[in-house]
Amino acid sequence: MSFEISDDRRYLESHEWALEENGTVRVGISDFAQDELGDVVFVELPDEGDDLTQEEEFGVIESIKAVSDLYAPVSGEVTAVNEDLFDAPELVNEDPFGEGWMLEIDADDTDELEALLSAEEYEEQIA
Repeated sequence: MSFEISDDRRYLESHEWALEENGTVRVGISDFAQDELGDVVFVELPDEGDDLTQEEEFGVIESIKAVSDLYAPVSGEVTAVNEDLFDAPELVNEDPFGEGWMLEIDADDTDELEALLSAEEYEEQIA
C-alpha cells in the first residue's frame, strides 16, 4: 500500500510530522499513522501557552483500534491548537497533512528539526 509522504516536512519515528514556517512549527501525524490507527475518535492536545520539550509526550490520539501518545518534534511554546479536532477528530483521517493538523509551536530552536527524519528516511522506515 502506498502512503502520502509530504517532502516539505520532517518526521519523528513515532509518525508525527513537522512543517516549519518562519520559526513556527505546525504538527500533525502522517498518512501512514492515521491509516494504522483506523478511525480516530478522540484527540487530546495541550493548551495554548504550554511549553513542550522535543520528543516528549504532548497529547493522546484515540482510535477504534488503539490509544497512542503524541510526541513533540521540537521544543517551544504552543501558539495554536486545532480546536476543530475536538468536534471532528475524523479530520485526522480525512486530511492528515491539511485540516487534520494538531498544533503549532513557536520553536525555541528550529535546528532541532535537523534531528528528525527526512521524507526519504521516513519512507524507508515505514516500507
